[in-house]
Amino acid sequence: MDLVVRNASLPDGRTGIDIAVEGGRIAALGPALAAHGAREIDAGGDLVSPPFVDAHFHMDSTLSYGMPRVNASGTLLEGIALWGELKPQLVQDALVECAMQYCDWAVARGLLAIRTHVDVCDERLLAVEALLDVKRRVAPYIDLQLVAFPQDGLLRSPGAFDNLKRAIAMGVDVVGGIPHFERTMAQGAESVRLLCEFAAEQGLRVDMHCDETDDPLSRHIETLAYETWRLGLQGRVAGSHLTSMHSMDNYYVSKLLPLMRESGVAAIANPLINITLQGRHDTYPKRRGMTRVPELLAAGIDVAFGHDCVMDPWYGLGSGDMLEVAHMGLHVAQMTGQDAMRACFEAVTGTPARILGLEGYGLAPGCHADFVLLDAATPVEAIRLRAARRLVVRRGTIVAEAPAMKASLNLPGRPGSVDFRIGR
Repeated sequence: MDLVVRNASLPDGRTGIDIAVEGGRIAALGPALAAHGAREIDAGGDLVSPPFVDAHFHMDSTLSYGMPRVNASGTLLEGIALWGELKPQLVQDALVECAMQYCDWAVARGLLAIRTHVDVCDERLLAVEALLDVKRRVAPYIDLQLVAFPQDGLLRSPGAFDNLKRAIAMGVDVVGGIPHFERTMAQGAESVRLLCEFAAEQGLRVDMHCDETDDPLSRHIETLAYETWRLGLQGRVAGSHLTSMHSMDNYYVSKLLPLMRESGVAAIANPLINITLQGRHDTYPKRRGMTRVPELLAAGIDVAFGHDCVMDPWYGLGSGDMLEVAHMGLHVAQMTGQDAMRACFEAVTGTPARILGLEGYGLAPGCHADFVLLDAATPVEAIRLRAARRLVVRRGTIVAEAPAMKASLNLPGRPGSVDFRIGR
């Protein structure tokens, strides 16, 4: 074998597991494998997980914080206005450079698949060209999926639909939208219909920014679910953000959730950004803003978490760490039971992989040999510690390494070091 990892713990609770890799795929997995590897690594009982997956990101704006100025109010609408000011100043080489730097961060964090929205409302499609270039460059180590995103509104922005179609023809993978940003509710619903019909004609997936507002009457997710069902797009559509659901009437939600389940629409929450941008018009009590994650999961709907933004007009923090995203999601949704916390880990690994339609993802014979060795014994401990990535493996090759988290102590009568883990 090319590589054998021994004595690993897995997210499903199995321990003492060996993983044998050959030809870029997992050849065998089980306790005490007889196989020998050209390189053998002792996991020491630590957690081996499939790679992290970010279901919702904006790579065309990442690492642009402070340009052309800082978002003084910290609001969604000022961020959109800032992005509008910045777009005419964009230079393709700078876009590529920032995106490539972020991809370096991602690999170091064990984040090996990203779905990124790219604005198509600039007639030049400069950002589209830049991210298609980045996609080609990072293909050996990151699965980068691009969404054609009409940031300023499909019908509100002149030429946006034509630009979106051009972007798809250039190689962009997914159809995006933003119905709540259209000028009227009716135009928002019309944009959903047009985009879903186009996706159905082209055989493409759909991922729409949907109801990213505190307005409980913003109900475009209902239209998205209906159009998904009408056009036979089940399993290929996601609604991102869905923050208005936080403010909706419970009776209406009791009708909405079964519709989403029947249509096979997935939900993508963005905990770091939803908790930051929503509730800005509230005094107190102040709404959290994140969509109803526990209720969606209980209804049998796939829910993933996305990072959304890193150091851009909307958010001045972030480092590509999906465990930080899961950590925030766990707290905002009050998902502190053991099963609920494990579901938050799944929301940054297996569930987004399913939403993106990633081939060969997982820890089983035949899957791609893509995995992360974490400085933690369980998914819950990994979230608690935002665990160091001891190893990141892509197609059987180690692409990143980091030391375990440990601090030295100089205290009378106490140990000389501490690693923040329980029972070790």
